[in-house]
Amino acid sequence: QVQLVESGGGLVQAGGSLRLSCAASGSTFKYHVAGWFRQAPGKEREFVAHITAKSDTTNYADPVKGRFTISRDNAKNMAYLQMDNLRPEDTAVYYCAASIALTTLSSNINYWGEGTLVTVSS
Repeated sequence: QVQLVESGGGLVQAGGSLRLSCAASGSTFKYHVAGWFRQAPGKEREFVAHITAKSDTTNYADPVKGRFTISRDNAKNMAYLQMDNLRPEDTAVYYCAASIALTTLSSNINYWGEGTLVTVSS
């Protein structure tokens, strides 16, 4: 069993930066793919980024490529999402996710956090 708790959301102006953190409990987190999804008001939850267990592969959704960076520290049971050059369209609830498979589909995620709200003002 893996439990995930996000932190680091908040209000930021366009062009600014935020760093989201995901604290995981459970000894098996280090064997899971760690990822971030987001859900804007009135929209479906969408893939943002993920990183493999050994950090050897990362993938990003096209809208965030070059602006967001995902990382993890298995010794601390943590995952992170550094978000730079934020845009108003990045406004959403951001969810930390853990999965067995390397996936971009929310239906394939095994564990979810409760989410943290990111609001980007113009």
